[in-house]
Amino acid sequence: MQRVKMECMHRFLWSAAALLIALSVAISAAWAQNPQLTKRLILKDGSYQPATKWEVKGDRVRYYSAERYEWEEVPSNLVDWPATEKWEKESASHHISQETKEVSAELEEARRAEDARTPLVAPGIKLPSQGGVFLLDRFQRQPQLVELAQSGGEVKKDMGKNVLRAAINPLASMKQSIELAGARARVQSHETRPVIYVDVDTDFDSSTGSTPPDAAHRFRLLRLQRKKDSRVVGNLKIALTGKVSQQESFIETVAEPFSGDWVRVSPAKDLEPGEYALAEMLGEKQINLYVWDFGVDPSAPANPGAWKPVQPPPSKTGTDESPVLGTRQK
Repeated sequence: MQRVKMECMHRFLWSAAALLIALSVAISAAWAQNPQLTKRLILKDGSYQPATKWEVKGDRVRYYSAERYEWEEVPSNLVDWPATEKWEKESASHHISQETKEVSAELEEARRAEDARTPLVAPGIKLPSQGGVFLLDRFQRQPQLVELAQSGGEVKKDMGKNVLRAAINPLASMKQSIELAGARARVQSHETRPVIYVDVDTDFDSSTGSTPPDAAHRFRLLRLQRKKDSRVVGNLKIALTGKVSQQESFIETVAEPFSGDWVRVSPAKDLEPGEYALAEMLGEKQINLYVWDFGVDPSAPANPGAWKPVQPPPSKTGTDESPVLGTRQK
């Protein structure tokens, strides 16, 4: 997939170059054919007549004046033809150069915008333009980019304990756990301090009354607790008054803007082997129940579907032709 994206980028650059050449040719043709472009009919005394076009008829030059918008004539032997042709070529070249610079500036701006959407995170590896959540890993000394899928944190009620606790102490609060299916995440980081790049939509439900936090506080890392065949993201503590609070195992996280809409998230220190998740904070005390889970296991096998650096084509040595045996010279 990464190779396909790089090929798309190469096609974009080639298309941009072809467009630049085509525009230059079109501008040159327009200068030669468009009667509205002003020229100079330079006379031997150093003066000139601004004109859009002219034609030589015998010993007279008939030209259309760009000042008076009518046809006029001047003796042909008064026109400095070498100077006129030189000015026309230089003027056309300057006009094309200006247009080329403007087009080049637009292409450069488009290239910078594309680079911001698809920044380089490792040699030969770029983030995709459509966004998402990706973990930068290193397997067998090779950088690899792995996409993290969002997992649903389903609220599972432990009704037995809740009822028992409520029966013993009516003022006690109920607890519910947020769990992810499976004891192990599909993606395992071989790095103990993985780096995660995030570019997701910023739409928030205004009905909750919360304001979206900034990049430094929007994403947090959680340590998950294993529970048989599931992993616990956190616990909801529900008081009899209906007030809900969340209890999670947050770890110190560094989150900062990276490039364009991308945010770079990483733990402040090395992580111990285990299960983790990237969580999105919807407010100061609200967490999105859908998280991006991953594990840390330096001895884990390679992650399936990882994006690897795009390798340049090998340099060709030798020849594809079959060897020919020649006659030995005596």
